[in-house]
Amino acid sequence: MLIGEVARRSGVSARMLRHYESLGLVRPTGRTGAGYREYSDEDIRRVFHIESLRSLGLSLREVGSALDDPGFAPAELVEDLVRRTRERIATETALLTRLRRIGAAEPAGWEDVLQVVALLQALGSESAGKRQRAALSSAEDVPVPTEALVEAALSEPDPIVAGALRWALAHTADGGSPALLAEGLGSPDAAVRKRAAQSLAELPGGAATALLRTALTHPDVEVRRCAAPALGARGVAEAVPTLIDMVVDATRDVDAADALGALAGSPELAERIAGALVDRLADGAAAPAVRRRVAQALADIPGDTASRALDELSRDEDRAVALTAAYILTLREER
Repeated sequence: MLIGEVARRSGVSARMLRHYESLGLVRPTGRTGAGYREYSDEDIRRVFHIESLRSLGLSLREVGSALDDPGFAPAELVEDLVRRTRERIATETALLTRLRRIGAAEPAGWEDVLQVVALLQALGSESAGKRQRAALSSAEDVPVPTEALVEAALSEPDPIVAGALRWALAHTADGGSPALLAEGLGSPDAAVRKRAAQSLAELPGGAATALLRTALTHPDVEVRRCAAPALGARGVAEAVPTLIDMVVDATRDVDAADALGALAGSPELAERIAGALVDRLADGAAAPAVRRRVAQALADIPGDTASRALDELSRDEDRAVALTAAYILTLREER
């Protein structure tokens, strides 16, 4: 079969067939009387073998080794191809993500594109200072796409930079995309779940509040503890049990007490909160430190139940507890 017919049947151009011949990959077994290359059936099968191996990503040198080296180990090469393909996919995926984020910023010109690229690079910098500056500058004329801010916030280990990123998210045009942050609540990484809850806690709006309500029943206690103070500040009474647990357990107890005070606006809810706090003292097993924290939490809870509890605590056998409760009673009387 002449080279033109081989090219037509195999889909490999005559020029490429000549290139294969120059590399020694496939050599026509004969020539016609006029000197034209003539391929045998075995030659044609080899052409198809070459193309099959090339389709797997092998270089022409690797194809030659695969076909001609008796000691060639295909399993090792396939594993290497898997690794290289994964690396290529990761690189292409990162590029696609960056392009989508640049497009989401809706740049008006190439200057805007360059600014977005610079900010994205700064967010991925090894320097915490550069990451912080990028977060704080993201609310300017060419903002960083929210998706990039969310990704940075969920992965940021530095608490100062993380705070800047949460601030930036709260000031985005789309309200920080609570739904994107909510995905972080399902992460297998506890640190990511906590960062997601912290970020949601600083977002304004009903969407963030609804997600924080859901977070109150999250199996991760750290997520619940991030959500409860934010919900208390927003007037969500469902946060009361978690807030009281935080007071008793000395976990951000000052924030929890502040949130309980913010919730105690109505007499009915104030009595409910005071009663729940007092219940933690009822069995007499509460340690002095717990009694003192409960006294401090009762400071901003109006009503008779809180006053009676403080009066009793002012006579506590532990001097620190008694002094704390007595001082709080004095302040209440002055108010």
